[in-house]
Amino acid sequence: MLSAPRAGNRSGLATGDASGQALNALARNVPWLIGGSADLGPSCKTRLTFDGAGDFNADHPDGRNLHFGIREHAMGAILNGLSLSKVRPFGSGFLIFSDYARPAIRLSALMELPVIYIFTHDSIGVGEDGPTHQPVEHLASLRAIPGLTVLRPADANEVVEAWRVIVQLRHQPVALILTRQAVATIDRTRYASTEGVHRGAYVLADADDRRPQVLLLASGSEVSLCLDAYEKLKAEGIEARVVSMPSWEIFERYCRDHPEYREQVLPRSVAARVSVEEASTLGWARYVGSSGLSVGIDTFGASAPLKELQKKFGFVPEHIVAAAKGQIEKAR
Repeated sequence: MLSAPRAGNRSGLATGDASGQALNALARNVPWLIGGSADLGPSCKTRLTFDGAGDFNADHPDGRNLHFGIREHAMGAILNGLSLSKVRPFGSGFLIFSDYARPAIRLSALMELPVIYIFTHDSIGVGEDGPTHQPVEHLASLRAIPGLTVLRPADANEVVEAWRVIVQLRHQPVALILTRQAVATIDRTRYASTEGVHRGAYVLADADDRRPQVLLLASGSEVSLCLDAYEKLKAEGIEARVVSMPSWEIFERYCRDHPEYREQVLPRSVAARVSVEEASTLGWARYVGSSGLSVGIDTFGASAPLKELQKKFGFVPEHIVAAAKGQIEKAR
């Protein structure tokens, strides 16, 4: 029912677009999956477009698309009510505006309701929209809510696996965090499969002898950046490991039941660690340790084309390579 491209595609697809396709495939077969957007519906990619979906209104109570208006908190409150009515609701908006929905999201978690929050435009990838629309602290803020599962997939294939995880949740709300800009579809014939998404984090690319000198950790669009750095390091004879971490919460839950898995993915013997995420670095210390390095944004963003912003804030392979080498030297 859900499928995504398996071969690598450098031009890629925005994870928001991939999610929209997956959502439509699911909703076509799950009639109680309904929802909408509290922002620009076409931008959030959450409109159900298949025959018979329609818009919910007084004349069409069977419609599947809800129009909440530009009011994120009210949307969240409505979603909670719908969930209590035993349908599976989803609501969407830009990640920056999750602030407005936060009280309702907190109540979703408090009441253990499987509400699906879909947040797009997840980083400085919104470019010229500037710092007013570029989320910085929002991932950390959502991760701080007890009981909320945050999922930030790296490519179209991880998006499909994320939705497979989401539909199985029964007592946890989820925040699905997605890009506006296209991201490369990772070649799964060359790197690991997406099976590890179900465990929250997994080894995507590894040292030839599985004894890496440095760990590169990332979520979302920055995973491809780490893969680029991995290949550059490998060309210089430096063995790295890339760990995709789409969900801290799922990873922690899995490791509670399978404590050996944490050591398999994040071996204590490797002190050289770099995390990469276009967001606040708050929280990454639990994975990189007190001596590790977190490449992130601890200021507000800026208004400029995406490529220029990535250079300004250090989200380019060369910077990650230099950071990895510095960590290796430090570990020595």
